[in-house]
Amino acid sequence: MNQAINDIFTYHNKTKHAPQRYARSLGYMDWSTQPEPFRSYEGAEQIELPLALENSTPPYSLIFEHDLPCAPLLIESVSQLFQFALGLSAWKQAGGEKWALRCNASSGNLQPSEAYIILPPLKGISEKSSLSHYAPKHHRLEKLAEFETSFWSEHHEGTCLLCISSITWREVWKYGERAFRYCALDAGHTFRALQVSAMMLGWRVQLIEGVSDEELSRIFGFNQDERYSDEEPEFPDMFLSVSPLEKQPIALSSLRAALPEHYSAKANLLSSSHQKWEMIELIEKATFSTPLPRKRVENLPVPRLPSAESKQVVLTRRSAQMMNAQNAAITQEQFFTLLYSVKESMDGFENSADLVFFLHQVEELEQGLYILVRNKSHLASLKRLMHSSFSWEEIREDLYLLEKGDFRSQAKQISCSQDIAADGAFSLGMLCEFSQQLHEFGPHRYKELYWECGAIGQQLYLEATSLGLSATGIGCFLDDSFHHLLGLDSNQFQTLYHFTVGRAITDSRLMTLPPY
Repeated sequence: MNQAINDIFTYHNKTKHAPQRYARSLGYMDWSTQPEPFRSYEGAEQIELPLALENSTPPYSLIFEHDLPCAPLLIESVSQLFQFALGLSAWKQAGGEKWALRCNASSGNLQPSEAYIILPPLKGISEKSSLSHYAPKHHRLEKLAEFETSFWSEHHEGTCLLCISSITWREVWKYGERAFRYCALDAGHTFRALQVSAMMLGWRVQLIEGVSDEELSRIFGFNQDERYSDEEPEFPDMFLSVSPLEKQPIALSSLRAALPEHYSAKANLLSSSHQKWEMIELIEKATFSTPLPRKRVENLPVPRLPSAESKQVVLTRRSAQMMNAQNAAITQEQFFTLLYSVKESMDGFENSADLVFFLHQVEELEQGLYILVRNKSHLASLKRLMHSSFSWEEIREDLYLLEKGDFRSQAKQISCSQDIAADGAFSLGMLCEFSQQLHEFGPHRYKELYWECGAIGQQLYLEATSLGLSATGIGCFLDDSFHHLLGLDSNQFQTLYHFTVGRAITDSRLMTLPPY
């Protein structure tokens, strides 16, 4: 484990962006090898899912309550779960180019995340239990295996299992060595997208603890090398239970025994040739491990402003390309709605990420540098490690003003000189407790920290959309420049993801087409 932790520190430090040195990448876009954005399995039975666009869904502001009625587990509800989480939200077209947008946000819209589902016998899908891949382009399930098992009788009616996986090559193609970070962030976005879509059905999506990456590879067939290109391996991220219950222990022994040893369907080739990056192989190997148990926490419902239907929110979520600096101000009520929507835990475990805000234009709040402490146990360490000149004035519970002033130029400079970080109402950096987390919870924790940040990002996207605002994730930032601004000079805390919220400038040259 010590070597794996050392390799993680090596990877993380070498893939930081700095003012005079960005993380290594190809340096240009090799369009001839651009990966196919849709995974498919040759030989798999294709199951058409009924589109859910006409289904009524609860208002977005209400789905986080725990008293919504639960939908039965049917092909129609499975279809809605996937469509409003990972399905296409629109097609965009400019000139002769056309590309798909999805409900789950992705770095560079490269979509490294894939999803798989294990279901009990279900009319329209299989008379037996089944394992399938979700194919968003045509909104289908691709059935990879059928089997008999007593597993379902051991768990609550309406339970099924999901796996989120990553095809690292999709991000490596563009981003080189930093790509692994973006894959893990995207897994977090995907996780939160599935949680929100499940909430519309009255279901709960939760992480299943203690299952190793090796075991997940066996369950979902990623270790069957003949089914995948050597240059395009697929790695498991999260193993999830979907259930009407808030908490349900999952026992896997009967499922393991029932699964076939081999799945015949073969994954499609995404690119004709590939770049090889030793640093990517290093971090994939170092983090391929078993998650260790962490402390669970209880969340309380957060009050929200009345909103549109939840399906409208997820289908209209977009990543802003430019922010309108002339119309950036948001109300204090909007800001605190956004703030407290991500204060609670995304995964049911103790928070690791605190949020440092560059506050530009929020009515009745002074411009300045703020921090939302999402884990109260971090407060003493943050005060000790950050600049001694910071005021730590508590504005509301857990939100502190560190320093007054106009930080737009610093926000832009830290975000790789991108105007979008300065032209909105605010931007932020997600500052995670880092070295202690890795030493205490092992190498798998590196991915989990990014998952938490990606889930926060997905939630901010949806919350901003529900308020009529725009947002975008920022993966290009100068890691240590941000740390130095805060006075941090160790790896006890590290920034893993940046984000901005404001009002987007729409590109009128782009044509929007329906998703299906």
